[in-house]
Amino acid sequence: MVGKLWLKLILLVGGTMLAASSYANFPSVPKETYKALSLEQSATPKQLYEALNKRYKDPAQGAGRGTLAQYWEPIPFSMYMDPASFYKPPTSMKEVASRQECVKCHTDESPVWVYAWKKSSHANLDKIRSLKPSDPTFYKKAKLEAVENNLRSMGRLGSGEKLKEVGCIDCHVDINTKKKADHSVDLRMPTADVCGVCHLQEFAERESERDTMTWPFKTGWPDGRPSHALDWKANVEVAVFAAMPQREIAEGCSQCHTNQNKCDGCHTRHEFSAAESRKPEACATCHSGVDHNNWEAYSMSKHGKVVSMNGSRWNWDVQLADAYTKGGQTAPTCAGCHMEYEGKFSHNVVRKIRWANYPAVPGIAENITSEWAEGRLDSWVKTCTQCHAERFTRSYLEFMDKGTLHLLAKYQESHEVVEKLYKEGLLTGQKTNRPAPLAPDKEMFAGFTQLYWSKDNNPAAIELKVLEMGENDLPKGHVGLAHVNPGGYTYTEGWGPMNRAYVEIMDESTKIREMVALQKRVDRLDGRRTSLLDIDSTSDKISIGGLGGGMLLAGTIALAGWRRRRDKSGS
Repeated sequence: MVGKLWLKLILLVGGTMLAASSYANFPSVPKETYKALSLEQSATPKQLYEALNKRYKDPAQGAGRGTLAQYWEPIPFSMYMDPASFYKPPTSMKEVASRQECVKCHTDESPVWVYAWKKSSHANLDKIRSLKPSDPTFYKKAKLEAVENNLRSMGRLGSGEKLKEVGCIDCHVDINTKKKADHSVDLRMPTADVCGVCHLQEFAERESERDTMTWPFKTGWPDGRPSHALDWKANVEVAVFAAMPQREIAEGCSQCHTNQNKCDGCHTRHEFSAAESRKPEACATCHSGVDHNNWEAYSMSKHGKVVSMNGSRWNWDVQLADAYTKGGQTAPTCAGCHMEYEGKFSHNVVRKIRWANYPAVPGIAENITSEWAEGRLDSWVKTCTQCHAERFTRSYLEFMDKGTLHLLAKYQESHEVVEKLYKEGLLTGQKTNRPAPLAPDKEMFAGFTQLYWSKDNNPAAIELKVLEMGENDLPKGHVGLAHVNPGGYTYTEGWGPMNRAYVEIMDESTKIREMVALQKRVDRLDGRRTSLLDIDSTSDKISIGGLGGGMLLAGTIALAGWRRRRDKSGS
């Protein structure tokens, strides 16, 4: 009797453990994602993957060429930016190869690919299985077991079967395939959903950005953005990207806006080193430049300098959660701050976003002290108090917010001045030499398109100046504040350049209005209403700008005076 009870208990516990092993069981995937996918958190890996993949591939949810597809055509390089939409296997390659033959051939044809792969975890799974708890990469052993569990749930691994390796054929044809592959038919460029078959947890974490980057108030941002999960959608839904005939220039944006489509922007092929992707330099290629100079601001901050000076002595192989305690890290990194949320780490990097890099976006500054924004600020406090006292942390975050508002006010004053000129039709060439932008764009004032498209006097120089002030200088000032780089918001970037732009804008505005006032005086003296800013005849088309314009006006005034004297004398 007792023996039967023990047997039942063992079977019950064993059955429960077996059932549990089929659950996805990813605490790092937020409940918002399960809700959005209409899944229970007890869903199997197969159920979770299929739901994620269905949404990921749905054009209505951001996949593919977007709603402006009719305005642009892909160029040959586009197939590598959005492989799911454009990639076609090379027809010049007729080989039919096995798993081993792929490696052998590419050792001759593209040896660096193979050398990098041979250093990767993908090529050394047995080494991972033999890791000891004392090894800093021991966590990969459990990760590999989770990957194999995912594959069994999806029917890609047999019961008890283990992956021997992840080679060329697994990623570029089909995972764990036993068949040979035809280069001209079967070849694919791996997209994020391909990586997600094995790396389901990371794929789900990244995709959860769609569900946690939701704005509770009206802003210029749609829900789900900004994020890595929808950065391709953010690219192809921009009118100027679709409109530009200079496709190679437009595709420069694509080269960073591909995290939605692929994973190798951070995890460089074909080594796919997690240690490499944890280093700040991995983020620098994209998070840099005139409108989001995060790398420049960080690398010039004290945080960045500590990493630069001491990072070579740290152990980057440990997982992020152990970076300080086991890795010897003594300063924050991009991944350490932005992949952390409430003490946990994941591939969702948007759960603490407040300013979203661009302070001028409508709705952001107005709600920066809202309950939603304050809740996210509290999450930042938890991040920063790993190193700093809470009072210090809160005082600096307040410093950052108020500094950003000062920068924003400087921009808004400048914008108002130039916009008033535009509304009055006074910008250079506005009535005579301002062609419409390319479809699908329409006439605009200081619009994003004008950073990349120009024709004749569209945009006017003063208009471009205020546009760059809001799209470039203001974000750089905020980023300098956020990354604690004093020169990044005072002298070198931010306030200094914005103050210079302000002076130039006010100077030009005064010149324009003085010119208008002078023109009105001439019109009164002449008794006619001919506008010097609306000229038609060949002789009238002589430029009236600068010294030449002043001389023309002086001559016109003198002529008007002479006419009046002549009329009075009756001659």
